[in-house]
Parts: sequence; structure tokens; C-alpha cells
Amino acid sequence: MAIKKRNLSHYTSVPPADEMRFGIVVSEWNGEVTEALLKGAVQTLRKAGCAEHNILIKYVPGAFELSLGAQFFAEYTDVDAVIALGCVIQGETKHFDYICSGATQGIMQLQIAWNMPIAFGLLTVDSMEQALARAGGEHGNKGDEAAVTAINMVKLQNEMEASAENINREFTRNVN
Repeated sequence: MAIKKRNLSHYTSVPPADEMRFGIVVSEWNGEVTEALLKGAVQTLRKAGCAEHNILIKYVPGAFELSLGAQFFAEYTDVDAVIALGCVIQGETKHFDYICSGATQGIMQLQIAWNMPIAFGLLTVDSMEQALARAGGEHGNKGDEAAVTAINMVKLQNEMEASAENINREFTRNVN
């Protein structure tokens, strides 16, 4: 979401998250960056009213493992959404392309398979300078943005589930 010379981590309105639970899976690779992303995500969740005990944090070795880490949250906890945070910096080989593609596809497939919001906070950048600019620097904090995305998607899912329940109750009442 960051645009050249613009910080998009400033939000005028974030729904309340006091009734929500979040899992955050964080890549240990490029730890200076991912810890800054984590700090931004946690601050945003707390500012939206999410209690500290409703924020679960787990680490995985690298960006490629974010998908499985997110699946573990979906499978073994009762979180409403997962926030996946990582950073891949372009190197001299095609490894960057494979890791970025695998992580992207894995997160997308998990959301659909588990019917659970999984916010994609993976930086895919050319340099450490670009990463730091997006981890609390001049372009904001992608961790903030991922947390806001997760909150909004949980809110949407809750609204849709409530709407479906109301429609089903009304249908049952009309049939009887």
C-alpha cells in the first residue's frame, strides 16, 4: 500500500477490536525488519481495543514458513484472524521469486480453505533500506496496515455471518 514518498499507515477510523482475537506469525529472517512490523501490528491492535491476552505471537524461521505457521493458528487456536509478517530482500538469485510466490500463494489458499482472514504483511523489497522505510520509516509500517486489514476483515466476516443467521431465521419463520 505504500506509494513513493507517501505514508499510508495513517488511518482515520479503525473498527473496535475489543471482542477479537488475533494470531501473529512472524518470520525470524530479517529480524530487525520483522520485529518492527510486529511492533506496529501489536500497537495498532491494542489501540483498537484488543486485549493483550487476545494477541498470540509465534515465530517461524522464514517467509516461506509463514503459511504453515498461519495454518497452525487456524487449526490449533480460536483466533478470529491471523497476521503474517515477514520480509524478503532481493538477492542475486531467483530464490527471491520462489519464496515470494510460495508465501503469497500459501496465504491466499489458506484464507479460502480455512474461511479465515489472514492479513498479508510480507515485505518484498530490493534492499534493506526499502524494508526499513516500510517497517516504521517514511512509508509507514506494513505491520500497522496488516493489523488494520485483519480487524476490518474480521468485522466483515462477523457482519456477514450475522446477516446470514438473520436471513436463515427469517426463512425458517416464514416456512413454519
